[in-house]
Amino acid sequence: MTERTGTDSPAPTPTRARRSSVHPSGSGTGGAHAKAILLGEHAAVYGAPALAIPLHGLGVAAQAVPAEGIHLESELFTGAASDAPARLWPVLTAVRAALDQQNAVAGAAVRIRSSIPYERGLGSSAAVAAAVVRAIADLAQSTVDPDTLYTIVQEAERVAHGNPSGLDARAVTATAPIRFQQGAVAPVEVGSSLVFTLADSGCSGSTAQSVAQVRERRSADRAGIDAIIAQIAELTEAAAADLTRGDPTALGARMSQTHELLTGLGVSDDRLDALVAAAGRAGSPGAKLTGGGQGGCIIALADGAAHAEELGSALRAAGAPRTWTTTVPAS
Repeated sequence: MTERTGTDSPAPTPTRARRSSVHPSGSGTGGAHAKAILLGEHAAVYGAPALAIPLHGLGVAAQAVPAEGIHLESELFTGAASDAPARLWPVLTAVRAALDQQNAVAGAAVRIRSSIPYERGLGSSAAVAAAVVRAIADLAQSTVDPDTLYTIVQEAERVAHGNPSGLDARAVTATAPIRFQQGAVAPVEVGSSLVFTLADSGCSGSTAQSVAQVRERRSADRAGIDAIIAQIAELTEAAAADLTRGDPTALGARMSQTHELLTGLGVSDDRLDALVAAAGRAGSPGAKLTGGGQGGCIIALADGAAHAEELGSALRAAGAPRTWTTTVPAS
């Protein structure tokens, strides 16, 4: 989650009469997972398509119980909403919106446990918001439809990132790869199983900051930046076809080309570039930064599970403090 400046906390949701119908166990649970963007980050902010994959091995579990007011328990903060730091405002936004949407209880104590690293471009803030919304819906013995869930998570993401594309809000609840464009989402067929290795650069990244910097560069050179965005869009559409055909060689090439274009947008850095280069030396068909950039993670395509482990070792030797492996199965 991204910390925002300022001293005023979000305005509390007005109290109103609510129905009393909570889960017989007295608590509700919800979850969500991390995501990685294969292609299309930053371009998606300007209406271009993006491809994302779920990272089921990294997730968030939330538990909600009725309470007076709103209380949070997480590794970042434990206490009443009124005392929460700015970096928890997106979570509080999701809690308040979910309580209002369900109209079930006046307040809740929400416990959050997450294995998704913060500020690494893997969808941490969106996943936490989605898990919280689902937990409160479960507490109310209800469910939340995908569009309502998206709307609430996107509201929280605006607090976290300022002007998010909406990709994270969809991707952290998707069960398979998706194509996202201007809020619309569609599943992408996968022709053959693919294995990826992700590596942490060791530095946090601010999506809000990197998006703002690209916007500033576009204001100064609209034609030049729009040309880069158009190239990223073309590569993204072609990569969707690569996924459907099950063509890792073509997909990897497009990933590497996209990294070069993102570098041209100014959202890469020396650490990310070094990890991408290390993945190439270790035999990856293609690698690129994933997410907002300027810190965060890279994603590298592997030739299989064994090669993914080799990539992880090579990337850690190149400076990554941690790596993960994920498999995208054939449809």
